Amino acid sequence: MALPPSAPAPPGHASPMPVILAVDDDPDVIELIRSELVDRYGRAYRIEIARASSTALKLLEDLRERGDQVALVLADQWLPDGTGCEVLASARELFPHARRLLLISWGEWAVEATARPLRLGIGLGNVDYFALKPWRAADELFHRTVTEFLHEWVGSDASLSRELTVVADQDDARASDLRTLLTRNQVPYVFHDRSSPEGAAVLAEARETDTTAPVVVQRNGLVLVDPTNVDIARAYGANTALRGSRDFDVAVIGAGPSGLAAAVYASSEGLRTVVLERETIGGQAGTSSRIRNYLGFQRGISGADLAQRAQQQAWLFGTTFVQMCEAQGLRADGDRFYLASTIGPEISTRVVMLAMGVSYQRLGIPTLEALVGTSVFYGASPSEGERFTGRSVFVVGGGNSAGQAAVHLARHACRVTILVRRATLAETMSRYLIDEIEGQPNITVRYQTQIVDGTGDSRLESLTLQDSGTGKTETVPADAVFVLIGARPYTQWLPEDVQRDRYGFVVTGQANPGWVPERAPFMFESSMAGVFAVGDVRSGSVKRVASAAGEGSVAIAQVHEYLQLLES
Repeated sequence: MALPPSAPAPPGHASPMPVILAVDDDPDVIELIRSELVDRYGRAYRIEIARASSTALKLLEDLRERGDQVALVLADQWLPDGTGCEVLASARELFPHARRLLLISWGEWAVEATARPLRLGIGLGNVDYFALKPWRAADELFHRTVTEFLHEWVGSDASLSRELTVVADQDDARASDLRTLLTRNQVPYVFHDRSSPEGAAVLAEARETDTTAPVVVQRNGLVLVDPTNVDIARAYGANTALRGSRDFDVAVIGAGPSGLAAAVYASSEGLRTVVLERETIGGQAGTSSRIRNYLGFQRGISGADLAQRAQQQAWLFGTTFVQMCEAQGLRADGDRFYLASTIGPEISTRVVMLAMGVSYQRLGIPTLEALVGTSVFYGASPSEGERFTGRSVFVVGGGNSAGQAAVHLARHACRVTILVRRATLAETMSRYLIDEIEGQPNITVRYQTQIVDGTGDSRLESLTLQDSGTGKTETVPADAVFVLIGARPYTQWLPEDVQRDRYGFVVTGQANPGWVPERAPFMFESSMAGVFAVGDVRSGSVKRVASAAGEGSVAIAQVHEYLQLLES
């Protein structure tokens, strides 16, 4: 028996329930899809169906005009008056946050006529992925895909209740730091501008209407005024202090991909492991909005999500994590090392794994440095994209991180300009990202171009660009600039016994004049026996997430060899 459709909203009124729209011209298929969606999601979502492209587009336009929310659109590729990819591209324009899936039958991925537009649609960002059409009632493979994308959509809906509510001036630099911190740690939060009705209501309820500092309200009602990073970390349940024993087998400094991989392999093989992270789990990679070429994640994964999964994996094996903890010194005494940090007494360990990663190079332009956090950013947190909706932004850099940032920002900004010093992107950026950039109508690339100056009082107003070939300069209007160039390793706290190259990266696998053991250093071992370096902080490393994770895992095998030599 056919299930009744979800109740429609009254004409001219928005529905309190977000919409799931399914489009397929086959009457039997669309009825099965509708019944599956109504049966599984009908209590929380309004289910709509269409059997033609024109009908679907008219429905989407009506939903937008009425102010409804669309959570998910599923469309078959072959429709009587158009294609599913065209429907999904239009859905993206009308509802940028809606998730978009191409419906295909089993084995249809092998049909080039379907596979080609599907790959192109994913590359252009119009299609999120595909969903296999259900072939029976309670088809859990179909529901697994639907549920995953609904989960993603819920995370992007700022209107829903969250663990934390942040109220501050939209352009406040400290508020930007807080949003980035919470986003990278995947803490559910909602942000309200202080001048908005929602923000004013939150401040009134918290009795903090007089303060100009950021205010954070926890779900339990506790209020934090101008909180530190440590305060925020404690609010979302992170461990910021080391309790119990301070003796470990392996101390990992940094929780980027290399450090997390090292922690997983060390703990899983029985080594007592502690990870000290001075900022956010995930390192620089944690700011990536979507990594599409990491092995095993066929539809891509955000850097923050990848880092969270790795952290949970290491924690399940017994790794101790301490966040907002900065390493300050390292000394050796016998066969043990002692780490000084910002969390109290020294930590004792048999092995040190350096995985601090890098930070982006500063532009060094005073007028722009004064605007950092308001409209000038080093890195590109996904939390900043929506803030610049309809504006003109610039991305500086030619690597994958810059490409990922540009694609993400293009979903919100009216124009994104990538500034590259080289004459091509091919030398530094993956081909899939270049294709995606070339397919975005609102992204342009300016080659052999650099920023030499900028203007703006409280926020960026213009940039002065210079053509490195001709030397000519040009002043262009700009609302924001995201800088993702160069790399500065965080190694100044290390003792002189740890050799570094002229840029500050740790040299591994080379015995310097001060090398004591009779053996040669291991591949990932520094000039200080027992101190290893992996990932971006290591001299000569490949600056890719997968490479960093690989180094972290391989280095643990060398740690075992080192410990065996100590014991013998």
